[in-house]
Amino acid sequence: MDAQLKRGLLDVCVLAAIKGEDSYGYRIIKDLKPYIALSESTLYTVLKRLENAGMLTVRTAEHDGRLRKYYRITDVGLRRLEDFKNEWKEVISIYQYVAEGGA
Repeated sequence: MDAQLKRGLLDVCVLAAIKGEDSYGYRIIKDLKPYIALSESTLYTVLKRLENAGMLTVRTAEHDGRLRKYYRITDVGLRRLEDFKNEWKEVISIYQYVAEGGA
């Protein structure tokens, strides 16, 4: 898969995984496992990119005597998910065109 396409898909997958409630790294990987393989190093790169883009916020809280980072989607992140849903319709149309052999 094209690296840029995969990068964009990873971003929206992570945003979707934390849309319903705050989450943390291990849980995000577990939630996404049925859909996409994601290593910890890749996930934390994606999370940092999304944080820098203002699509999520991070808070630290103690859990079982250890500090854990929790991620929350922002309004910017929610808008990105909605934009993706609209863009995906166009991607499906292109896929169908290619799959059917073009013109």
